[in-house]
Amino acid sequence: MLGKFRIKFGQLFRRQTNDKNGQDLIEYALMAAFIAVAIGATFPTTIGPNISTIFSKVGSNLTQASSTS
Repeated sequence: MLGKFRIKFGQLFRRQTNDKNGQDLIEYALMAAFIAVAIGATFPTTIGPNISTIFSKVGSNLTQASSTS
């Protein structure tokens, strides 16, 4: 039984490593992350405080939601 599992797992692993369909998604995610970092580096004084405020509000809302439940 373990031998059959090992063979099936090996076949699945080979199939997944040869599959290139997910490669585009990763490339687009990396490009989006690079653009976000570039924008943040270009406008640090205007975007930085706004993002900090958003995360602070989200954090306080999560704290309130966890204390009420």
